[in-house]
This record gives sequence, C-alpha cells and structure tokens, in this order.
Amino acid sequence: MKDIRTARPADIVEPVELHTDPVRIQRFGAATHNAHRIHYDTLAARDEGLDDPVVMAQLHGTLFFRAAARYAGDPAAVRSVSWQNRAPAAVGATLTVTGVVGDVDSDVVTLRLEERDDTGTVCATGHAVVAAGSRVC
Repeated sequence: MKDIRTARPADIVEPVELHTDPVRIQRFGAATHNAHRIHYDTLAARDEGLDDPVVMAQLHGTLFFRAAARYAGDPAAVRSVSWQNRAPAAVGATLTVTGVVGDVDSDVVTLRLEERDDTGTVCATGHAVVAAGSRVC
C-alpha cells in the first residue's frame, strides 16, 4: 500500500464500474425508499420524456463514494462527496467512474471524478475529499 500523503496532482484514481441491471435498481430503490416509477416502468419513464427507465441520482453518488473510498483504502477517510448529474443513465447501462487527484493539501486530497455510461456519455461529474494519512490500495 502507498501512503496517501504521497499523492500528487494528476495521479489516477482506479476506475469503479457497475452494471445497472433492473434487479439492482429495484433493490437500490427499496433500500433508499425511492419508488419513483421512472426507475422501473418504461411507460412512466416515457411519460416523463425519457427513452427508458433511468438510474437514480443517488446511485451516481454512491459510485463516487466507492471510488473515493477505494482510493483512500478506508471508507472512513472520505470526508465529502459531491456530484452533479449531467445526463440520464439508462437502466441496463454499465457506469464507470474515473478520476484523478486534483488538489493535495497537508491533510486532505481532492479527487476530480467523472462517470460515463457504456456509450461514453458523461452522466455525472464531481469531486471527493479524502483525509491524508489513509492508505492507498
């Protein structure tokens, strides 16, 4: 393991990938109490102007958190995660979060993160802050 205090701007954050199959989306919706039909009902999604059911906004954030926690080597080292959804991600898409180290401070490292679907569309952008002194896997 590498000590996160040796992080340098532009260091690569290991990608995090998730296939968003319908069962996973249903389970995530149940766990987060999100029963909005646009996430599982094609007709409801189309009534809202979407092509197909879409991934919940909060799922994008969990993938950003996962990337930051993996980078830090400890979920407790993640101090904050923020993201902005840029495009809908269809249920069934594979989402991949990639990133680089942005700012490095004496006690925190800021990661610049981006999520794309399997067509290359940017679905979300954001950043995470992790505490220095953690271990990088």
